[in-house]
Amino acid sequence: MSRQINVLMTGGGAPGAAGIIKCLLAESTVNLFVADANPSAYGKHLHDPNKFVVIPSASQEDFHEILLKLALDYNIDVILPLVTRELFVFSKYKKYFENAGVRVLVSDQNALNTANDKGKLYNFLYQLNHPVPQFEVVASLEQFENAVKLLGFPTKPVCFKPSISNGSRGFRIISNTMDEYNLLFNEKPNNTFITYEKIVEILTNQTFPELLVSEFLPGEEYSVDCIAHNGEPQIIVPRLRTRMLGGISVEGQFIYQEELISQCRSIIKLIGLHGNIGIQFKKGSDGKFYILEINPRVQGTIVSALGAGVNLPLLAIKQEMGEVVDFDAIIVKWGVQFSRYWNEVYY
Repeated sequence: MSRQINVLMTGGGAPGAAGIIKCLLAESTVNLFVADANPSAYGKHLHDPNKFVVIPSASQEDFHEILLKLALDYNIDVILPLVTRELFVFSKYKKYFENAGVRVLVSDQNALNTANDKGKLYNFLYQLNHPVPQFEVVASLEQFENAVKLLGFPTKPVCFKPSISNGSRGFRIISNTMDEYNLLFNEKPNNTFITYEKIVEILTNQTFPELLVSEFLPGEEYSVDCIAHNGEPQIIVPRLRTRMLGGISVEGQFIYQEELISQCRSIIKLIGLHGNIGIQFKKGSDGKFYILEINPRVQGTIVSALGAGVNLPLLAIKQEMGEVVDFDAIIVKWGVQFSRYWNEVYY
């Protein structure tokens, strides 16, 4: 980088904040400010506490006004939001920030709305003949019961997730063949299996959220970190998720998968995505990969790509600042494996 760039990263208490801070501090010309609605967010103590800023929740009506004032006070060049709820506010007011000289690493509203709503995403891709799992979008218990049967239950397991949700919240695999005794005594309580009878009981006489119900894909799972520039893919880095805790990858391996790279190129162009983007896939029983969801932001495990020789958050910031980045010259160290672990901060 030719000059110092002031970066404001929100979500300083997010699970992936530590790794992203590490990425952003890899070059001394980045002057990093960390923000969070929680004044005790751990990210405050991984950097200079004097460069930590307490911000309101994205639900606050004047969130965008407060953030712009902070950005101008600290002479911020680029805002990097980690919190999904904040993305929608930043996207809505993207031009508002740009007109004041502050860039925000976020996709435009239409792209963001499509990417973050799983039901809308699957329908959008299906209509454009992009491969998606067999699915149904449901808004009532009756539709849910019909969809589960249509997708092959009880002969085949079926899964579901709210159309709009973060992480693994609300995701369950419906199976009546699981060993509940084994799940109770030999598995940790964050397992994702549930019986059909139990989920029907939970959903009966409750407010019914829109759900995406789909076939269960039994194969290996990949998370793909991408950088896009207004709908044009720049770099695409797939990694195999070999072990997860609470929906977060803790072990994995970088593997070149042309099929996934090709699908990501197509998805980025079709939706018009921008900045750091995460796209998750799983292999079906037919051996082909199918999209699970899109995270239209920096993913929490993006730091693992440092081990493969790629600093994705930093590259996205360089791109946002108008620097010429030769993405074709970047050499990814395919085959590199990673393992993540807990660490502490003291204050």
